[in-house]
Amino acid sequence: MLIECENLSFKEYSESGYKMTEEEIDKKYQDGELRIITEQGRYPLQNIIDILSKNIQFNPEYQRRRVWTNVQKSRLIESFIINVPIPPVFLYEIDYSKYEVMDGLQRLSTVYDYYTDKFKLEGLEIWKELNGMTYSQLPNKVKSGIDRRYISTIVILKETAKNSEEEQILKKFVFERLNTGGTKLTDQETRNALYNGPMNQLCMKIADECSDLHKLWNIAPFKPADLIKQANLENAEDEDNGETDDESSNKNIKTYIRMEDVELVLRFFAYRQLEENPATKVKDILDLYLKEANKQYDENTINELEKIYYKVLYLADKVFDVKAFSMYTKKKNGEYSWNKSPSKLVYDPMLNALSDYIDNVDMVRILVIYKDEVIKKIEEMFVNNTKDFNGRNNNKSDVIRRKAFYKGIFDSVIQEHANE
Repeated sequence: MLIECENLSFKEYSESGYKMTEEEIDKKYQDGELRIITEQGRYPLQNIIDILSKNIQFNPEYQRRRVWTNVQKSRLIESFIINVPIPPVFLYEIDYSKYEVMDGLQRLSTVYDYYTDKFKLEGLEIWKELNGMTYSQLPNKVKSGIDRRYISTIVILKETAKNSEEEQILKKFVFERLNTGGTKLTDQETRNALYNGPMNQLCMKIADECSDLHKLWNIAPFKPADLIKQANLENAEDEDNGETDDESSNKNIKTYIRMEDVELVLRFFAYRQLEENPATKVKDILDLYLKEANKQYDENTINELEKIYYKVLYLADKVFDVKAFSMYTKKKNGEYSWNKSPSKLVYDPMLNALSDYIDNVDMVRILVIYKDEVIKKIEEMFVNNTKDFNGRNNNKSDVIRRKAFYKGIFDSVIQEHANE
């Protein structure tokens, strides 16, 4: 059940195109359709604090939750000392002389942190004598040498895009092309970079603060020190490849780093309007919802949606506890039991079905009091509808059908005990 002003207006779109003639192709190129206009620049390192404060949107959460270790940061500084060529930073001009970082945020933040004495050099290979030193502790000539270095930039100018819609398309193309190497970004990491706005910030906030989400998905919000520890583990050589006591913790922190918890929050809101969304693939459904929600929702709607998520997660915890979002499946011994890990196949339909009851005190009371009956009926549902919870069946109609299963169970228990 949607609240007032939650229902989005999705623009008509079509993925189908048409075959262009050679003359039409030439005209498209001549007209400069989506042709990038750039300029190059260089920023002195010694001016980086002032530049980042005034001209460049400097928000570490703009792209990802991944962080560099102190060793990685130190080696970048060492590269400046010995004048190793550093790849340019890509900026997008959001307003005249105002920029946001599309690629190179870690490089900029490293220089900023070192010039503000946020870390000491460590793990240097050429200049081992400088290990343990902050910027202010460096010998004068070394410090002067670093001050003479530059960070090169390639700026995509504002006039490249004719309107905000074209700007979104352009940024998406450029960002994805810049990030084709190295570790492939998850859909949510890309989404967070390309479609930042009020709705995206809400999903980030809930993912970081909702204790019921942390409990039911076994995902904790991690501090920068935890992320650095994980980066050290990933960069270290694994000699025996054996399991460690921290295996579960490592899995959780990787989930956090890859922003899967943020996508879980987004999925709940997007699937509340699943039938109205013209997209068909999960990635496209979430992309389109987030773009439109960022544009169409006002502050009051955002605040109300936050309350809804907390209410429905609280109810899920009270009714199901650790069984929330888990499947009841047949094991190798032929017996059924609850899986230990949560599944999106359950999370999406169950949570959306539960959200229909959160503002009715009597219905909530019945679901909590008679939770054993609810769970028993859900166990029977899994036994009788095994194929419906197959991971291969995950298109729109499958999700809608699974939601109907849960809605039917919740309604039946509520109706059975309505007069008590």
